[in-house]
Amino acid sequence: MNKLDEKLTANAVIAKTLDEATTSDPDLIVVTCDSRGSAGLVPFTNAHPDRTIEMGIAEQNAVTVAAGMAHEGKHPYVFSPASFLAMRAIEQVKVDVAFNHNNVKLIGISGGNSYTWLGNTHHSLNDVAITRAIPDLEVYQPCDKYQIKALFNYLLKSDKPAYVRIGKRKLDNVYHEDFHFTPSKAKVILPGKDVCLISTGETLYFALQAAKELAKDGIQAAVVDLASIKPLDTKMIAALAQKFNYLVTIEEHDVINGIGAAVACEVAQYGHAKLKILGFPDEPAIQGTQDEVFHYYGLDTAGIKKSVKSFLSK
Repeated sequence: MNKLDEKLTANAVIAKTLDEATTSDPDLIVVTCDSRGSAGLVPFTNAHPDRTIEMGIAEQNAVTVAAGMAHEGKHPYVFSPASFLAMRAIEQVKVDVAFNHNNVKLIGISGGNSYTWLGNTHHSLNDVAITRAIPDLEVYQPCDKYQIKALFNYLLKSDKPAYVRIGKRKLDNVYHEDFHFTPSKAKVILPGKDVCLISTGETLYFALQAAKELAKDGIQAAVVDLASIKPLDTKMIAALAQKFNYLVTIEEHDVINGIGAAVACEVAQYGHAKLKILGFPDEPAIQGTQDEVFHYYGLDTAGIKKSVKSFLSK
């Protein structure tokens, strides 16, 4: 495997990108909640102790402190498990960050089902639903090392508050090193005509693999990346809803109010398009490894393929 093909965790890419950014941004600050290890930030914090604020297990305080620093011109990045950052600190995110337009970047680490055996207290299967409902807060879910690098290059220049959800696994590569990130833009990564698969984050790779498997059965599935959850590419979704009779969304999130719901709001304007939402059901998730859980809920390659074929047969 050459260096370009190497699979990396989101944490590794983010830590390296922020480390490089310290040479050009004297105001860049990292705020952690007893999470520098799980966020992959130990090398960064060791190299830049003057740029690191450790708040301990106190997400609400961390967000408020970051908002205060942003108000004074600093550029804080808050790292905490997504299950806590998008739940425990959500009032501070809404009021101190978004309502006051403070330039705070909120990085929800170990998102979705990443914590596996730690159970439902540590799963963040509702964070997209919560954060995308907050005005003036951008929401992103990148899928591979190239998109993460490009996304953070954008975030480093942006003065808008944002929430980014990442997982723990080493990510399969979808894009290439020349990838450029544009907020509010969805991207068609595989053309097709029979059905359109719309996904984001770690499930995007499985959607892409499912499309390749469906092609063996004569089904041409398009695949669309919705990494920019908010702002949403409503023009692209409207075009897809008019082009395709069948749309399927796939996400590592509760089926209620995730990207499926975001897409549904647009698709509802076009009566001929049928939509199926694949995700976690509205119940406590089972425990197991991430691969076991994805398989159980039909979010892996085989499960997506099976659901799409069933959907098209109705």
